[in-house]
Amino acid sequence: MERNITLIALFAALIAALGLVPKFDLAGGVPITAQSLGVMLAGTILGARRGALAVLLFLFLVALGLPLLAGGRGGLGVFQGPTAGFIVGFPLAALVTGWASRAWAGRGATGVLGTALAALLGGVVVLYVFGIAGFALVTDRSFGAAAAIMWVFVPGDVIKAVLAGFITQGVLRARPDLARG
Repeated sequence: MERNITLIALFAALIAALGLVPKFDLAGGVPITAQSLGVMLAGTILGARRGALAVLLFLFLVALGLPLLAGGRGGLGVFQGPTAGFIVGFPLAALVTGWASRAWAGRGATGVLGTALAALLGGVVVLYVFGIAGFALVTDRSFGAAAAIMWVFVPGDVIKAVLAGFITQGVLRARPDLARG
């Protein structure tokens, strides 16, 4: 129990630390950040439940006003901006990433490729459904128009998913006990 709480807090801190990597905006006020990599790693390393809890802890701290999002943003206002869909989708992205990672590993799809595909499913596909829907709602665009704007971010997020595959495999080789729980 204590170990799980520690890991959840550690990964919430990791996601916050990845917000220190300088952000830059490409389209419509949506920044490119490293925090989605942290969400992917929370799922692939901690699994579905603990990964989602780590992201929920992170979002709770953001909602309290701590400036933990990229660019030093925090507070309830971030849940109303153009990135709100992505932020709200973070926990489900970690959940799906963790579930897919464990499910596919149980079927022999281990290694960098299986982990990267799980990160791609949760950390890109699921996250983009929420992100595009939120962006469309906040900016008063159609889902299709919002999706067209968001495509510019996909190559970077695919790279993050591949990185998550490599990082996860390295971490789990060094600490195989992290996969349990």
